[in-house]
Amino acid sequence: MSDVTLVNARLIDPEAGTERLGGLRISGGLIAEILSENANGKGVVIDCGGKYLAPGIIDVGVKIGEPGERHKESFRTAGRAAAAGGVTTMVTRPDTSPAIDTPETLEFAANRAAQAMGVRIRPMAALTKGRMGREMTEIGFLLDAGAVAFTDGDAVTTNPRVFARCLTYAKSLNALVIAHCQDPGLSDGAAVTSGKFATKQGLPSVSPMAERMGLERDLALVEMTGARYHADQITTAAALPALARAKAAGLDVTAGVSIHHLTLNEFDVGDYRTFFKVKPPLRSESDRLAVVQAVAEGLIDIISSMHTPQDEESKRLPYEEAASGAVGLETFLPAALRLVHAGAMDLPTLFRAISLNPAKRLGLEGGRLRIGAPADLVLFDANAPFVLDRFKLQSKSKNTPFDGARMQGRVLRTFVGGVEVFARDL
Repeated sequence: MSDVTLVNARLIDPEAGTERLGGLRISGGLIAEILSENANGKGVVIDCGGKYLAPGIIDVGVKIGEPGERHKESFRTAGRAAAAGGVTTMVTRPDTSPAIDTPETLEFAANRAAQAMGVRIRPMAALTKGRMGREMTEIGFLLDAGAVAFTDGDAVTTNPRVFARCLTYAKSLNALVIAHCQDPGLSDGAAVTSGKFATKQGLPSVSPMAERMGLERDLALVEMTGARYHADQITTAAALPALARAKAAGLDVTAGVSIHHLTLNEFDVGDYRTFFKVKPPLRSESDRLAVVQAVAEGLIDIISSMHTPQDEESKRLPYEEAASGAVGLETFLPAALRLVHAGAMDLPTLFRAISLNPAKRLGLEGGRLRIGAPADLVLFDANAPFVLDRFKLQSKSKNTPFDGARMQGRVLRTFVGGVEVFARDL
């Protein structure tokens, strides 16, 4: 593999929190040298034209339909979509059919991924068998098979004794548990967040307190067991004080949020537009602003796409009956750049949440611009305008809430291990 030098770039370093002109030299799939503004290149030289160069996105919580729902998304199509969106590592969910709850199923998924993808994949495994919340999986064997974390996806383990046992066992192996914070009794059957809009639309709703109640329970059990814990999505202002208290108390706790909850609110649903139906449902504007601030301040650690492909038949239904979820691999970065253009945070802060913090939490080497780090990089134009056409997305499923939206920011090139896996035709 010959050396590649990227010059004339604006380097985004989330670790140092800086943005500066310079370049990188890549050798053997790693960052070999960080160059000054006017340095000469070696080997293959790529002029970045003054565009932004940052660590590739590490997307936690990507749903892929293999096994069981390959018609919605395959590893091949997800890999192409990820590369086009600047996502260099996908951390995949185990909510497949069957669930990834045995080493054999995990190895099957890993082998399929290796055959079909140009980006990195790190699989998560189910916390309980069949994601049913009744019996713990073989966490130790699954760790040995390559699982980076354990989660039941959006299924909540309702029995606190079972969840406590899972946390205790995970603690003994230093495994990370990722949980969905909702009180299942309150949230069952809900399609939107409670409030005037829900009442006007006549849709079943859930109070934001359901998230707080679910989080409070989980944090009490984390305090009891000392386990490593990550809340997959914190989307309401009501849940933030509990999260802050847990961190202040020294618990090994982090939290994430989806890009859809950072950039959209409940009114975007409009006339029952099912492409805006996600789980948890879109929140009020005040909740959205509170969560954006929490990300900017570092209280919420990670932003993810929560890529959840659904076919047309699943979405072309009455709002209550339609499947939840939206694709997000290709729209992740341009949607996230809305936060930067709005002045809510700067680019190093954004990439801290979408690259550095996911890498740190999962023990991965990427997410950094430092010598010796993997050359997983994204080159992008933060200001390039375009109108999104969902039928041009690489994903098999086209269920994006941003169809027809005016967006700003396009991925130009994506590198994984120093190899270019995507280049946009200009």
